[in-house]
Amino acid sequence: MTWRLPRAAYDAGKGDGNREALRSLAASGQPVGVLAYDGIRPAGWISVAPREQYHYLARTRTLQPPDDKPVWSATCFFIHKDYRRRGLSNALLDAAEKWVASQGGTILEGYPSVPRTAELPPAFAWTGLPVIFERAGFAECPSAGRGRKLMRKALPKPKRLR
Repeated sequence: MTWRLPRAAYDAGKGDGNREALRSLAASGQPVGVLAYDGIRPAGWISVAPREQYHYLARTRTLQPPDDKPVWSATCFFIHKDYRRRGLSNALLDAAEKWVASQGGTILEGYPSVPRTAELPPAFAWTGLPVIFERAGFAECPSAGRGRKLMRKALPKPKRLR
């Protein structure tokens, strides 16, 4: 919820309040993301929704969009520790692309963290790493940020079933 809410609202709702806010969003039918399961056990999640649903993106100058095209944003990955380093981030990003395209989205954007050291602790990789987006065919857009990249991918139109 850190990117979805205004800063004061996020700070006021830390913990249970923000968890309940996310539950309410999901219950309302608004897009909140894609889940990955191992059987019935949740293994990972990617937050994905139209860009305008993320207050943080409107207020940060380093991740301003390069144009006025409508985009969806993949802002956050969570991979349960038992499933890390198995390619689940790649699978979640692929699933997010397909889901966004099925919802009529034509561009997906991500904001991966740029590692400053060879080994980035998982807690700092929550927005993904550039290599995940590069492997998926995303291209870097100009941005003023040092710690994050702004990357985009045009999505294919979903095929109609006959």
